[in-house]
Amino acid sequence: MLKPQHLLTLRAVVRTGSFVIAARDLGYTASAISQQISALEKETGLVLFEREAHGIRATAAAHRLVDLSVPVLAAMDDLGHQVHELATGATGRLRLGSFPTASVRLVPAALSALTATHPRAQIRLEEGEPDELVDALNDGDLDVALVYEYGLSPRQWPDGMARHHLVREDLVLLRPRGSGLSSRLAGLSRTRWITSSEGTAGALSLTRLCAAAGVEAAVAFRSNNYDVVRELVSAGLGVAIVPGLGHSPGDSTGDAVEATRLAQRSAFRRVMALHRSENSNPLLGTMIRSLRSAVPAEDPYVHPAQDEQTA
Repeated sequence: MLKPQHLLTLRAVVRTGSFVIAARDLGYTASAISQQISALEKETGLVLFEREAHGIRATAAAHRLVDLSVPVLAAMDDLGHQVHELATGATGRLRLGSFPTASVRLVPAALSALTATHPRAQIRLEEGEPDELVDALNDGDLDVALVYEYGLSPRQWPDGMARHHLVREDLVLLRPRGSGLSSRLAGLSRTRWITSSEGTAGALSLTRLCAAAGVEAAVAFRSNNYDVVRELVSAGLGVAIVPGLGHSPGDSTGDAVEATRLAQRSAFRRVMALHRSENSNPLLGTMIRSLRSAVPAEDPYVHPAQDEQTA
């Protein structure tokens, strides 16, 4: 029978490309790592590494075995934690990933709702952008992640992922109040723009929206923090397009910023919860229901999505 520790060791060696570095990361000697890999090769009948004069090279079989071991090791990790929870009387553990805007506008209320019904549940929150969160899901390091896609930048999600649509956000044009600037993109050809970092989905969406209106967006400032974007707009430094969760009508910049919902059909961002289809964490359904209940009810730019689960 394959030993989980040997699979963990294999993953570390493939990742680092070195017995010595893997040994340092795992707290073993290089000799112990070599012995574990030899035992795994004997157990599987596979050649996992080509030994070369100046190092090792992982074979295709090694990479495939690492891929196959991901759900097994994640299940073993969950089993260990669940046994511990049973022994201590706790009710479970869930690892949630979120992008920063959702961490501000959705996650606090969702966690409050979940812990009200599961006060002894252990919830771990990790922040990142969608690509980072999807990688963590694939590696078994997260149970569920909040991700997004823009109407003008649709994404292809990995196979084996279940998606729960939570929110459809309007894209909102922000202008300094009293500036006299047009509320139509076509009338903003000589205006400075504020947007997110180059190459991000938000920046790409701005470029495509403006191009459709016959305008080239002259970007003067970039920030991935929507608080910073709104403050720059309120200071009269330019205009911006932000998703609904990135603009709260009642925040401190409300008097200095004028917001207008864009009317284009593609001017939206969709937020969804993503998890591995085979994930059997008993808290998963409760977490998704809590996230759905956390969608702001009175925000004119944020709209609850009907539950469309897609595998």
